[in-house]
Amino acid sequence: MAAFLKHSLLLNFRSQTHIVLQCHLSCQAGLFVCYQRLFCKKANASPPISVCSRKSYTGENKNVMEKPYLLLNCEKGGIHGIHVKLAAILEEHFEVIPYDEFLKNKNFYSHKIKIFYLWTYANAPKHSLLLCLPNLKIVLSPGAGLDHLDLPLISSYGVKVANTPLTVSSATADFGMALLLASARSLIEGVKMAALPDIRYITFNWMGVDITGATLGIIGMGKIGYKIAQRAKGFEMKILYHNRKRRSKEDENAVGAKYCEKMEDLLQQSDFVMLVVNLTPETTKLIGKHELKLMKPTATLINICRGQVVDQDALVEALQNGVIRAAALDVTYPEPLPRDHPLLKLQNVIVTAHIGARTYSTNKKVVERMLANGLAALAGLPIPDEVTQSQKKSSN
Repeated sequence: MAAFLKHSLLLNFRSQTHIVLQCHLSCQAGLFVCYQRLFCKKANASPPISVCSRKSYTGENKNVMEKPYLLLNCEKGGIHGIHVKLAAILEEHFEVIPYDEFLKNKNFYSHKIKIFYLWTYANAPKHSLLLCLPNLKIVLSPGAGLDHLDLPLISSYGVKVANTPLTVSSATADFGMALLLASARSLIEGVKMAALPDIRYITFNWMGVDITGATLGIIGMGKIGYKIAQRAKGFEMKILYHNRKRRSKEDENAVGAKYCEKMEDLLQQSDFVMLVVNLTPETTKLIGKHELKLMKPTATLINICRGQVVDQDALVEALQNGVIRAAALDVTYPEPLPRDHPLLKLQNVIVTAHIGARTYSTNKKVVERMLANGLAALAGLPIPDEVTQSQKKSSN
């Protein structure tokens, strides 16, 4: 008796982005019906509806539904893999093949793989991999960055790309403010002092710097940058920003932000400089020796985008020589840094392990959004977060 997997994808466009995935399996006369409801933010768009069917195979008096095959670029579980609870969400809809298993059985899996799912930045699709995946439809990548992907190469194979820029913005903005606060108030040093084995009293002469009333300069006023401005307004900070394109007056007034056409003006006036740009050839080493010298000697540099945006050698020199007060970095180059790197030893530096978006709730939303993009691609529907040609050009 034949069984069919029917993907019914309903894209309903709302003012607030949310994704609801509901799966109902009805087993009557061997028929499996899977209803996928994806609600995605797209203003003033009519909701297309499509149903596609995929035959299953039958084995020894029972029907077995053959799900689409998804290649995972890491393992399931473990410190280097996707969390098992998140992997389970994928397994409701796909045959999930870990990368090591794929390499061991490449001939068996190559023609079955329809989706390549990047959870880490390892094993990004190269020519050799794309060549052996003739039925690959889409590469799914978490977060907003695209610098780890060779987009022209992927496009040359007729494969689409989608990421999840909307799902990580709030968590990343939260963490940017956390780094700012921790650096300003010397939080790490305070924790270490409280834990000293021979401490007898708490010194009152050891002080941080104020945040209230200070000037925050945001370089890169996209989705994440703007959310940082919203949070900084709550701390009564003065907000400057530099961006390729100026935001609307309405946006500026909502957070009290002032546009700096020249990045140099922002650097000279800011007490805290937050980097929130995409990595492109133009932004590589955007902050170097010259830019650091323009900053106040009391200023703090915070980087939550990509390590390559900062000339790290120049940064080390600036921190050692008092050119700037401090730095707080969630990203470095490489990641992780060599264990003897000066940035890991300086007292006026906080380095975290690229954890800006690492909350379970946010990661679950990322998986669900990637799932929505993947199912849409397989059904021939508009892909909510498909990487556009303009994005591809700007990342080259």
